[in-house]
Amino acid sequence: MNAITPDMHNALDRAFDNFAADNSQRIAVVTGAGDRAFCAGSDLKSGLGKDYPKGGYAGIGNRFDLNKPVIAMVNGIALGGGFELALACDLIIASSKASFGLPEPLVGAVALGGGLHRLPRQIGLKPAMDMILTSRKVSAKKGKKLGFVNEVTAPEELEQTVAVYCDMILKGAPDSISASKATVRRGLDEPNIETAMNNQEAYPEFKKWRNSEDAMEGINAFIDKRTPDWKGR
Repeated sequence: MNAITPDMHNALDRAFDNFAADNSQRIAVVTGAGDRAFCAGSDLKSGLGKDYPKGGYAGIGNRFDLNKPVIAMVNGIALGGGFELALACDLIIASSKASFGLPEPLVGAVALGGGLHRLPRQIGLKPAMDMILTSRKVSAKKGKKLGFVNEVTAPEELEQTVAVYCDMILKGAPDSISASKATVRRGLDEPNIETAMNNQEAYPEFKKWRNSEDAMEGINAFIDKRTPDWKGR
């Protein structure tokens, strides 16, 4: 069921380190082996704890500076830490057989991988408290209605649907995508929209995009009526 062991935490952390450092890697897609589970959470036989790698739970929970897109391709149950892993991604594309939940209280535990903070921010306090306090699972269809799932697809169409999302994202300039993700993240930390808009040009990712070759390439390609040739710089 792809339950996460300490070794898996470290392996995922290394994978996300490599993804962040390699300019040729523009999108990460995370999914589970097999067709039963995306991830059933922490391997309880390995014990519970907070001894996670630098990147946090599953190597991504505390990775707040990752400005490349990450997609969770949820092909089965995503419970506990598995749901927290999915919530840490930018998009969740789910099979109609997928389900989600934070059942930690049922084993006397607390969701320490970010779920208690991400879920209410993504769907609102009352719906999040419903899921957190009752420990109940919700379907992919319900997750889309609540707002944390982007799209629900038939199991046999899941990979193709994610590929379509990747293709759409890859049409954009790398620095534009990174600046957009970073600006959203930083703007949500501002006290209000006015402050966010006043401060956005000072964000380092925004300045990097503004001064990039691709920013000018996009304009030139539009004028010349051709497909842009993104350089990622």
